[in-house]
Amino acid sequence: MALTAVAPPLSLCLRQPPPFLRPAPLSSSAPHPPPRLPLLKPLASLPKALKPINSSSPFLGLRLRLRRRRSLLSYAAASDSDSIPSPTAKDDGKFHEWDSMTAKFAGAANVPFLLLQLPQIVLNARNLLSGNKTALFAVPWLGMLTGLLGNLSLLSYFAKKRETEAVLIQTLGVISTYVVIAQLWMAGAMPSPQFVATSAVVATGLVLNFLNYFAWLNDRVWLLWEDFITVGGLSVLPQVMWSTFVPFIPNSILPGIISSAVAVVAVVMARMGKLSDEGTRFVRSLSGWTATLLFMWMPVAQMWTNYLNPNNIKGLSAFTMLLAMIGNGLMIPRALFIRDLMWFTGSAWASFLHGWGNLACMYCFNSISREFFLATTVGLLLWLGTILWRDTVAHGNSSPLTSLKELVFGP
Repeated sequence: MALTAVAPPLSLCLRQPPPFLRPAPLSSSAPHPPPRLPLLKPLASLPKALKPINSSSPFLGLRLRLRRRRSLLSYAAASDSDSIPSPTAKDDGKFHEWDSMTAKFAGAANVPFLLLQLPQIVLNARNLLSGNKTALFAVPWLGMLTGLLGNLSLLSYFAKKRETEAVLIQTLGVISTYVVIAQLWMAGAMPSPQFVATSAVVATGLVLNFLNYFAWLNDRVWLLWEDFITVGGLSVLPQVMWSTFVPFIPNSILPGIISSAVAVVAVVMARMGKLSDEGTRFVRSLSGWTATLLFMWMPVAQMWTNYLNPNNIKGLSAFTMLLAMIGNGLMIPRALFIRDLMWFTGSAWASFLHGWGNLACMYCFNSISREFFLATTVGLLLWLGTILWRDTVAHGNSSPLTSLKELVFGP
């Protein structure tokens, strides 16, 4: 016997939904509240695809039931995906503990970095007070200016990521380096026009980064600042690398000019939307990477100088190199924990080459004792092993190689 469906009156359809579309009562055992479904709209406002459906059709109820079931299934899938904790869930106690410890390690790096610059500041002050201004000419203001630009670029990078400890480290680096530059200017070792321009850039950079850290800065102004430090970093880096090998290569400013022109073109194309999304992101990341490469190049230049003039090694301070190794080593856990490849690369490189690498050169030329070198080597290896082990446990990984893989390729 054939079944026929009798259509309800139109007024009843407009007043309330059918029983199978009415929301079920809340249950205390339900892990998630049921989805809130809207009431049926008047037939005149339904889409055209639903208008021709005859209310007396036997398939009308089946269609509505299937549609409701699909919506419920999709809602349940979304709810389950949000509620299932992943192995790297941040509510894990070990994760939070290591998160807090890495932040404290990064903040503690301010101490060795301050001790690195403080002796030079005190020595310059003594020479200025005694009238021995010629002693300050031994400090190259161009090298200090390069380091200052690197600190400003990294400060902008970490301010955008809201990494408080790293922001404090780079701010301290900017201020301490600027104090040395001011001392050089007072001694006449740095020209006044360059000092005035440097002062303006430092003041502007500190104010803009402060405002951006607290989200008080307009996005367009911040983009202009990022473009400025991108062009500046790309202009300085190739020139510094070229100048390292003079007089084996001709002394020229051509690398800086070419790289500056390329940087301007890349920034303008990115601003005009002429690049792909990946190209634009690459240009935006250049300021941080150029600053990192500037700091990474400093130990290379130092070791090249040691190779050309081994007698200069006796002028290096083992305590200074140890502080550089400790300061950069304290930032490695935080960089690995937040999976920041640029920060990790710069910190690990500086800790190995600028710190331990120069200590190895000093040991090879008998400038430090064997016990001192072995103690620093064992301490560095134990520290790196502890970092990998704790990070593996905090993220719930089965191997330290997984943490390194996530650092390079992403989770």
